[in-house]
Amino acid sequence: MMGRKGKFLEAEINSNFLEEILTVKWYVPETFSDLYKYHICIMQDGDDYFQMGRVATLSDRLHESGEIENTVFAGIHYKDKYDRQDKYHPKGPKQTAYINFLVKEVVPLLDEKLPTYHIGGSRTLMGDSLGGTVSLMAALQYPNTFGQVIMQSPFVDDTVLAAVRESHSLGNLSIYHTIGNQESEVKTTAGEVKDFLSPNRELRTLLDNHRSSYVYHELDGAHTWKYWQKDMKRALITMFN
Repeated sequence: MMGRKGKFLEAEINSNFLEEILTVKWYVPETFSDLYKYHICIMQDGDDYFQMGRVATLSDRLHESGEIENTVFAGIHYKDKYDRQDKYHPKGPKQTAYINFLVKEVVPLLDEKLPTYHIGGSRTLMGDSLGGTVSLMAALQYPNTFGQVIMQSPFVDDTVLAAVRESHSLGNLSIYHTIGNQESEVKTTAGEVKDFLSPNRELRTLLDNHRSSYVYHELDGAHTWKYWQKDMKRALITMFN
């Protein structure tokens, strides 16, 4: 592994909402200083984004080239695929608690530890698949806390589409949304095969109709990190330049 220019820091949260201890891990750029203010990108599937998404390497490169503004990338990981399903799925028994954890425990922690702007427009939620779903759902519910969403191949069902239709806050959100053109048969955690492509296109139509800042790309690929990783640079430059 190449030497990192920035550095990793972490803290534990004993969550009242989830009734467990979770680790929040964040990566600050090489030039990090309390004299500057920082955008915060909170990533579901945190370890996946740091390892497979190579976010720390991209952060080094894009800060150095000036292609993104000062941004700290924070990740929260899951215990296993079942825990992930419980917390991220729109009908997951822990989704409400997880969103409360993000809003009322993770955000205050990061605002305390880092020189942030303390406004929704400077906070982004990012996630792939179900992680993208919970990012969107959290931002729809708390648009003053989270002003931006990056969702890569999100799982979209009727609950998600209804939340978008009923939202009065879409005009304030900036959204980056991708789906692969080969995602018509995706094997889910529950072992079912689902069409991700059609509902994502339906979601696109809904989001397109709102005058929010909305960027949509259909990637040439399937529901895997190989394609999400390839798109990371464009996603980060689009949202943080």
